[in-house]
Amino acid sequence: MPYTLIMINIKKASAMGKSDLGWLKSNFHFSFAGYYNPLNMQYGVLRVINDDYIMPHTGFDTHPHNDMEIISYVLEGNLSHKDSMGHSSTLQRGHVQYLSAGTGITHSEYNHGDTMLHILQIWILPDKKHVTPQYGEMRFEWENRLGKLMPIAAGDGTYPITIHQDIHMDALFLHSSTVFKYSIKHSRKSYVVLAEGTCTINNQKMEARDGAELPEGTYSIKAETDCHLLFIEMKKA
Repeated sequence: MPYTLIMINIKKASAMGKSDLGWLKSNFHFSFAGYYNPLNMQYGVLRVINDDYIMPHTGFDTHPHNDMEIISYVLEGNLSHKDSMGHSSTLQRGHVQYLSAGTGITHSEYNHGDTMLHILQIWILPDKKHVTPQYGEMRFEWENRLGKLMPIAAGDGTYPITIHQDIHMDALFLHSSTVFKYSIKHSRKSYVVLAEGTCTINNQKMEARDGAELPEGTYSIKAETDCHLLFIEMKKA
């Protein structure tokens, strides 16, 4: 059956803003740090997606945040966190960390392991400022995202992590040749990150570390190889 024509803006990893600090190599889906593009500042309430590779025994020293919803999604390695509220933990592949910075918090993020750490750092603009800072983490079972959307975070209290914004964040892992139908309701839109593998969305190819802006509609996602996707769905601005 032919698809209804929907304009999909695929953002190739090769064309993204980049940073190489030696210990940290990053792709920036949106303007960040030394990469500035006034036409690529954010997507709706989604302000930052940084695709970070962090070398062993290095990391981000203690630094502050405020008035931002920050989610870290671990793809490979071990992410160790410490913050000014007294939290200290280490997360692994498929686990998720959440920080509502609110009135202000300091934290550090390190790779204390002997192998590379690969994470997606996601910043979402909050719908209210100056809230009390909060930290949370979820050690999701890997099988919960196999062939189906795994709920991660939302603003309506229906997902495991509640954040201060009207979004729905889900993860999905598809085995090669699997087809998955993904629908976005009226007056909504979604940003998709293909974290690993290769797939097509309505016959348009995506490769590892690409992103895609999807307007409302129905999409057929076909895994050309095993693939791992993250969806961030939000109100249409």
